[in-house]
Amino acid sequence: MSQLFVISAPSGAGKTSLVRALLERRGNLVVSVSHTTRAPRAHEIEGRDYHFVTVERFEQLVADGAFLEHARVFDNYYGTGAQQVSERLARGSDVILEIDWQGARQVRSALPACVSIFILPPSRQALQQRLCERRTDSPEVIERRLRDAVADMGHYREFDFVVVNDRFEQAVQDLESILDGHGEAQRADRPALTSLVEQLLR
Repeated sequence: MSQLFVISAPSGAGKTSLVRALLERRGNLVVSVSHTTRAPRAHEIEGRDYHFVTVERFEQLVADGAFLEHARVFDNYYGTGAQQVSERLARGSDVILEIDWQGARQVRSALPACVSIFILPPSRQALQQRLCERRTDSPEVIERRLRDAVADMGHYREFDFVVVNDRFEQAVQDLESILDGHGEAQRADRPALTSLVEQLLR
């Protein structure tokens, strides 16, 4: 039976790279391509990375009830097409939504049977380093992303599972365990997370 997985993370935690690795390993797994009003980055392709739309078009889709979830993030709008997700699930594919915690909350409300996963970085220093290594943002934007990341990470307990992206290969294996229904060791309420989260949110 097909399953919907919702994966969220603060900016810079490595979510996109982890999802890409999962897609390479699992033929039955697809990512739902979101709509966004932000401009494409240099390497991004319409329909593969996002559906790039105007603010006016996005607002029309909201009015039409076309989105399973939608949210404003960093001054831009993002949304997941409800029909796209339902069609993929009906065809027997497992579907991943890469969305923020606000969107994840909406999806859990609409589809309680979904499995939700939050990705954490191993430290604040690692998060800052990853944001700087992107070389796509100004120092001011990076500083803002770090502030927002702290706020985002405070919502980790709303998710079913939490994966710490310290060693990439181990994090991929942890995600695969969750996808296979064996993610008990990655539950969001495990006591081992407490000290890490305290350090991240300090």
